[in-house]
Amino acid sequence: MPSFTSKSLLAVLAGAASVAAHGHVSNIVINGEYYRGFDSSLNYMANPPAVVGWKANNQDNGFVGPDAFSSPDIICHKDATNAKGHAVVKAGDKISIQWETWPESHKGPVIDYLANCGASGCETVDKTSLEFFKIDEVGLVDGQKWGSDQLIANNNSWLVEIPPTIAPGFYVLRHEIIALHSAGQENGAQNYPQCFNIQVTGSGTEKPAGVKGTALYKPDDAGIRVNIYQSLSSYSIPGPALIKGAVSVAQSHSAVIATATAITGLGDAPAATAAPAATTAPAAAPAVTTTAAAAAPTKPATTAAAPQPTKPAKSGCQKRRAARRAAALARRHARDVAFLD
Repeated sequence: MPSFTSKSLLAVLAGAASVAAHGHVSNIVINGEYYRGFDSSLNYMANPPAVVGWKANNQDNGFVGPDAFSSPDIICHKDATNAKGHAVVKAGDKISIQWETWPESHKGPVIDYLANCGASGCETVDKTSLEFFKIDEVGLVDGQKWGSDQLIANNNSWLVEIPPTIAPGFYVLRHEIIALHSAGQENGAQNYPQCFNIQVTGSGTEKPAGVKGTALYKPDDAGIRVNIYQSLSSYSIPGPALIKGAVSVAQSHSAVIATATAITGLGDAPAATAAPAATTAPAAAPAVTTTAAAAAPTKPATTAAAPQPTKPAKSGCQKRRAARRAAALARRHARDVAFLD
């Protein structure tokens, strides 16, 4: 019977990890404004809200394997369909992408792409026509840590900057983690793509050429078929090269200061369009606190100490009868004590 080295055993155990441990993106944050992504709870709503995240058939938080790299599933995950809304971001601003969870054992690169949707917007674009160009990537860092480790260290979130040179327009942001814990074997890599609709504003002029989603990777790419349990001096991040003008940012967690509503339809929706929806939450707060403050004073007025003054005062006869009963009880107690002695 063949024996296993400790590293091989770790690889087997990692490959057997429960699918339930995998994650998905719950929201994105732009300049402190929270935009909801897609999650399976929206499938059970009669009238689900428009969100910026693409809908996908990955309720099990599953992955797309190398055997599906030529399938449309690799574009925005399994059976993905267009998000019904979008968020606005200025070129040069950052987007914080929040994963619901990510397992420490699923080590690998974190990669971000953009694809221009054209004048008709991303809500109706044919995903197979999208051509993606890479704006961000982090693979193996210092021979020890991976992009996924940085993501976990920052509250399972990832910060990406929209290059300042990018021309205004409607884009799909394709964010992806490639888990390599089982990538030493054929068809072992696990791709977790997530897509979001954004509208980029600003004065940039660059319109980089891209690659269709089904041509991003091949199963035998050096960064797809790799044994991460051996000592690695370097790692080849799969996919096309970074575009000129791509910006690498230090990872940090973005605080949420307001909730924004996804924008639907076309038009030149400026960044400020989302602000009224985001600022309505604070406006509602005074109504709640005012109600609570009004209720507090009314309770003492109606209930505090009210019953006591309503008790009738005892008459002289009642007082004398009470005194006689007390004296009789005292005499009975004295007899009982004497009997016990």
